[in-house]
Amino acid sequence: MNDRETANGANGRVARRREFIALATRRARPGSGSGTATLAARTTRLIWPDLGQILAGIPWAVCGAVATRLYMPERATADLDIIILTQDAPSVHGQLSARGYLRLNDLSIGGSTWRAPDGQAVDVIERTEPWVAEALSEAASNLDGQGLPILPLHFLVLTKLAASRAQDMADLSRMLGAARDEALDRVRATVREFLPGDLEDVEALIRLGRLETQDK
Repeated sequence: MNDRETANGANGRVARRREFIALATRRARPGSGSGTATLAARTTRLIWPDLGQILAGIPWAVCGAVATRLYMPERATADLDIIILTQDAPSVHGQLSARGYLRLNDLSIGGSTWRAPDGQAVDVIERTEPWVAEALSEAASNLDGQGLPILPLHFLVLTKLAASRAQDMADLSRMLGAARDEALDRVRATVREFLPGDLEDVEALIRLGRLETQDK
């Protein structure tokens, strides 16, 4: 993919995101979401492969839908997404293969899909951005109920903004709406540093998320 195609893709994602925000803002009403108890629930009903021993010594973290359950009600998903540094990909691939994981295909966003011995799908996402090493370091002590290292919210927001699919926007509004003020301040600081052009969208998603938790 050349620079022009990359730029066009990024512009398209931003346009879709802003269209989603505009539509959601027009339709949003206080208390229009799930009940308070449901929104506050943090569960780990779905059990995923624990790669801790397989990837011992290699920085990694859970991202994607499985990561969101630390910050909002758990939702169904078909696979486990993990994020690694691109430089560590050969080591990760070697460790997975040695433990019986089968490589299925490459990901268009960078990385590959693997099938675990029990049949579960694992997407290994490779990233080179300057924030990734710090994010993986913080994730090592940011564990969910299953004990998986989860990408901290302020960095998970960066990945969701970069993807900007409708589900990513829905996840963002729900996670940000439930986040405490100090967590939101860190989100704002991180977005301001790495994706400053998206800060206005983040503020709009916070407002949408907060509306969901308000009384009707």
